[in-house]
Amino acid sequence: MRSLLPLLFLSASCALALDDYKSDSPDHQENPNVPHGTVTKMPPWESKIFVGTVRDWSVYVPAQYKPDGSAALMVFQDGHDYVNLKGNWRVPTVFDNLIAKGEMPPTIAIFINPGNDATKPMPPSAWKVSNRSTEYDSLGDRYARFLVEEILPAVREKWPFSDDPEKHAICGASSGGICSFTVAWERPDQFRKVLSTIGSFTNIRGGNAYPYLIRKTERKPLRVFLQDGANDIDNEFGNWPLANKMMANSLEYMAYDVRFELGDGAHNSKHGGSIFPDALRWLWRK
Repeated sequence: MRSLLPLLFLSASCALALDDYKSDSPDHQENPNVPHGTVTKMPPWESKIFVGTVRDWSVYVPAQYKPDGSAALMVFQDGHDYVNLKGNWRVPTVFDNLIAKGEMPPTIAIFINPGNDATKPMPPSAWKVSNRSTEYDSLGDRYARFLVEEILPAVREKWPFSDDPEKHAICGASSGGICSFTVAWERPDQFRKVLSTIGSFTNIRGGNAYPYLIRKTERKPLRVFLQDGANDIDNEFGNWPLANKMMANSLEYMAYDVRFELGDGAHNSKHGGSIFPDALRWLWRK
């Protein structure tokens, strides 16, 4: 029995070490010596493409912003999570720091939530809005049209930004991850940089088809950063780590500009958040 104790201790230590990522890099910390951008909470948006839905959203504008149409753009699905300054992402803080260092261009960020049934009150958790899976997990161009035809013009009217799709990025996690890829896949004329973490490229609404579609479709001008954890979900819809590996393999096979980071985490934003500054540097590199 005594000889088993070291093995049991080692096993317990390894289990505790899993998924222990921290968003504690200097880039995640507010720096009083760099210019700070502003976050504006926008009026609830009632969509014409997703009829009968309303959603919360906000916009970050960097301190270095110039209204000359030169600013880059990045759209975040489940925006409430990314704008949170105490969460794993802390996008306004990370943007402030990387923009100040010249490691990414001055970039407007749109933090947008999925829609909720306008006849019902918003649920206590923004993750529980009624239209999330319909908007995020579905293939096709409907959500891309929503962004391009509704949201981007509303932002551009107040804060002009670049028309260059090479300066447009899109980001999301889980269902928001596959949604972000779908937007760029459908509209590479508008978005060419994708950051997907724990992406749900599984058979929730047909997303498991992407690895095969990628291999059979002429290569599109996209740059794609993928992240997942070896202990992500495995259920009736599919295996998340396997699905993300298949995505990465298909993108590599078709000579896309792709990077895949596989950690040991579960279905959360700990790992994705911890590497977020490095992912941005990779996405925005020249």
